[in-house]
Amino acid sequence: MTIRNRLTWLFVGVVAFILLGVLTTAFLLQADYSRRDFRQRLRERAVVAAYIYLEKDELRSSAFQAFQKQFQRTLPEEIIQLYDARDEVRFVREDARLEVPPDVLARIRQGHEEYFEDGSREAVGIFYRDNQGQYVVVAGAENIRGEARLQYLATIMATIFVLSLLLIYGAGRLFAGRALAPIAALNDQMDSISAHDLHRRVAENLSGRERDELSRLAHTFNRLLDRLESSFDGQRAFVRNASHELRTPLAASIGEAQLALAREREPAAYRAALHALLTDLTQLNALLNHLLELAQAETPLPEHDTRIRVDELLAEACAVIDPAQRPRLHLHTGRLPAEPEQLELTGNRALLSRALVNLLENALKYSEPRPVAVDLEYEPGGVRLRIRDEGIGIAETDLPQVFQPFFRAGNARPVAGHGVGLPLAHKIIEQHGGELELTSQLGHGTTALVRLPTA
Repeated sequence: MTIRNRLTWLFVGVVAFILLGVLTTAFLLQADYSRRDFRQRLRERAVVAAYIYLEKDELRSSAFQAFQKQFQRTLPEEIIQLYDARDEVRFVREDARLEVPPDVLARIRQGHEEYFEDGSREAVGIFYRDNQGQYVVVAGAENIRGEARLQYLATIMATIFVLSLLLIYGAGRLFAGRALAPIAALNDQMDSISAHDLHRRVAENLSGRERDELSRLAHTFNRLLDRLESSFDGQRAFVRNASHELRTPLAASIGEAQLALAREREPAAYRAALHALLTDLTQLNALLNHLLELAQAETPLPEHDTRIRVDELLAEACAVIDPAQRPRLHLHTGRLPAEPEQLELTGNRALLSRALVNLLENALKYSEPRPVAVDLEYEPGGVRLRIRDEGIGIAETDLPQVFQPFFRAGNARPVAGHGVGLPLAHKIIEQHGGELELTSQLGHGTTALVRLPTA
């Protein structure tokens, strides 16, 4: 069932329930009023009958005629009967007779006004004391007119209920269609966007109102498209750059092998060809290792990580650096906590070590032969590591793209590398809840700022 139909039937059901409750309440109130009115008329008939037949000798002629005239206006199927002190019927109007239960008759003699039913008739009994004695007057009749009015009212209400349901259904479908029209338009716009035109966006004001639920949905979908477009662009760049990086050592290796096999050569020439082939394969192996490390950085961290001292981790990363390059590292420590445990964080030691090694190697590689300053400082809730070099720097236009795998700035291409170190370090640090920020000035060096939360 479509949303429009569900909304329509829900609207019809709710309104029908409310309307049925209102009509039923009105009918019950009218039925109760009709019954109380008929009982009042019955009581009046009983009182008039008592005056006519028990007070006739005491009433003036004009008063008696008024009561007699009133008494002549009978109710449908009316029966009036009087009981004397011995419970014998003294007077019965009409041929039929009311059957008054003995317990009801006893309660009436006690002074109670009793209402009861005798078949289709409703009856009332009252106690009347006269100078001639004590009597019970009972009047009964059928509420034919009241029941006819109630049946007529029920027919009218049923007709109104059915017609109202039809009207409500039509109005519900109309309003549901109008309410869902922007969603249908949004769905059409979404359906027209494919992987080839992720630059397109859906309109955020289809409903004509800002900041409503539909506008928020469109805004959220546009943000999703932003992330998808960025991810697709990064994927395309990754495939393009990875293909280029993989093709270069493979083409060089194939070329060296073909050249070596083209004709007979001296052993020294074969050794030179094998050496060049080994160099290319070593470069290819390093590239494949970087790809494996990138894949590992994408997987979630294990639940039970080890506790790591940041100062020890930095010392381990410096120990991995080529001994010939270590003297260029100038390590400084700023404010450190009194308790060494405050420098501890939880995470994967191997991945964090790889991230720091990549940052240090990049700084050394692009600033040779100048020194690299490494500053470690404690801040509440974490540590801050700043790595500053005096190298070639990064252009402002290239800086936003340096965290894309295999991207290399234009001035960095003469330096050997694959463009994997920074993206890998960025992913590892983010995975551990930290931040990596790069600031650079072309020709004046680069600063990498790492913030890591401590345990």
